[in-house]
Amino acid sequence: MSTVPAKYQDLRSFAFGDGPELADELLDLVIKGVKTATCSTEDEPNTSTPGERWIVVDGRGTPRCVIETAEVTYRRFGEVDAAFAYEEGEGDRSLAYWRKAHRTYFGRQGKFREDMMLMCERFRLVEVF
Repeated sequence: MSTVPAKYQDLRSFAFGDGPELADELLDLVIKGVKTATCSTEDEPNTSTPGERWIVVDGRGTPRCVIETAEVTYRRFGEVDAAFAYEEGEGDRSLAYWRKAHRTYFGRQGKFREDMMLMCERFRLVEVF
């Protein structure tokens, strides 16, 4: 991680999405300030706590920025609201788009259920490398 400033060397890292193309697309939204939220299944290893910082890598695994978790809530898929969908920053930012995209995403993982529990995280961009 030679491109990562020394003060971030010990942070955990991850890529958004489930493949290089989606990782790059979502990372671009973060860097532009459009994406300020994300969600995952409650059983994922990358659970976060408020104040925690993460290195976000692109689709090739190159460190690109640091984000800091602002808030973590747990809610069922059907409880995600329009405000959170908008903050995720994807597509037209509507709740309808969010639901369709996330049904597809979690379906690819074999995890989708209408009542699935999600870890919903809001974050802020700290630094771009």
